[in-house]
Amino acid sequence: MTGTHSLPRPRGPVLAALGALVLLGLSAGPAAAHAGVTASDPRALAENVTLSFTSEAESDSAGIAELRVVLPKGIAPDAVTLKDAPEGWKLTATPDGYSIGGTALATGTDAEYSITVRQLPDEKSLVFKTLETYGDGKVSRWIEVPKGGEKVDNPAPVLELKAAAPGAEPIVPSPSPTPTPSATPNTVPPEQPSAADPTALAAASNAEAPAAKETGRGTGTVLGVVAAVLVAAAVGAFWWLHRGQSRSRG
Repeated sequence: MTGTHSLPRPRGPVLAALGALVLLGLSAGPAAAHAGVTASDPRALAENVTLSFTSEAESDSAGIAELRVVLPKGIAPDAVTLKDAPEGWKLTATPDGYSIGGTALATGTDAEYSITVRQLPDEKSLVFKTLETYGDGKVSRWIEVPKGGEKVDNPAPVLELKAAAPGAEPIVPSPSPTPTPSATPNTVPPEQPSAADPTALAAASNAEAPAAKETGRGTGTVLGVVAAVLVAAAVGAFWWLHRGQSRSRG
């Protein structure tokens, strides 16, 4: 009987230990939040790869409203297109990556979206540093990169890549568009209209017409004055001769 009554004694310490474990698990909840990435084809130089991102919510007062991602070396912002995202969210390219966001998600809701990358670079791993902005302005920075197997508090999403497929090659960038040549030949001076531009020629002709008329008027005026002088000289000479003849007769 004494042994029977002694069995309940350890229950107090056991319950206390269990309670402590429960509290520890609850307090560790927010620290377990993270941002991650997976790929439809996690191989170097793979083309048209879908990358899926998950950013776990860790705020008790607001939802995620925007994610700002820095792309790793070898992926240009213009090589990324949005494939799937929360309703109303849009992707905008930035100088070093992109931002995606819209109306803040419900509190406690993880932000999940996917993008399509034209081609993955020839690397062993890719780091996508991410900033989470919540509706109340809070910012979580998942930007730390583990080194040497060490653990960090805010690890950035890292995608481990396998070796490239046999024969895989980097996509050659398309050449820059050649400037369209001007319709005006280079031999035509800038101030002269091109023969290929009838409107310009018509405008030039209309502009030159008044000048031609003014030139004609000036020439006619000069000729009129000269004619008048010649007539006056002839009349004066005739009068002078006629006067001399009259005197000689008298």
